[in-house]
Amino acid sequence: MASPALPQEKAGQTPPRMKPALPVIDIQNGYLPMAPDREKSNALELIKASIALFRLYGFPVIRIYNTDPQGSPPPGSQEFEFPESAAVKPDDPKIIKNYGSAFKKTDLDKVLRSRGCNTLFLCGLSAVACVLATYMEALDSDDYRPFLVKDALMSHNSAYTKFVEEAFDALS
Repeated sequence: MASPALPQEKAGQTPPRMKPALPVIDIQNGYLPMAPDREKSNALELIKASIALFRLYGFPVIRIYNTDPQGSPPPGSQEFEFPESAAVKPDDPKIIKNYGSAFKKTDLDKVLRSRGCNTLFLCGLSAVACVLATYMEALDSDDYRPFLVKDALMSHNSAYTKFVEEAFDALS
């Protein structure tokens, strides 16, 4: 699969300068037990390293949380929060979503636009659901160039995570 085109990239035009953001999706304490231990451990370390790298260069880290009255951890609970080891900060933009895609009926697009971001490096949980839904919606947009961060993804099945990383050309 070819890499997605940069936003508004046209033949013969210089593509816009890359302005990245790191959406960290649904690595909430209540969902982490669904991932196999080895995959979870590796992914959380790489997510932490990615956050540190984005901070080093002054690029935004965006916390994305899933909530659903039908069975997700309630906001404000320890299960709803990211693990402390993720090193997110209270001033990182926080998006709370009710659907798979972090774009659907949220302020994610507004947050990204306000920071001038056009390139997304997606990581988190679940590679086969919310991360993939967010990737596909960004890919379908003319405004964003999404990438999956290899080994910074997890799901309930390591083989499925590996498939998503291979099928969608995750970057390492």
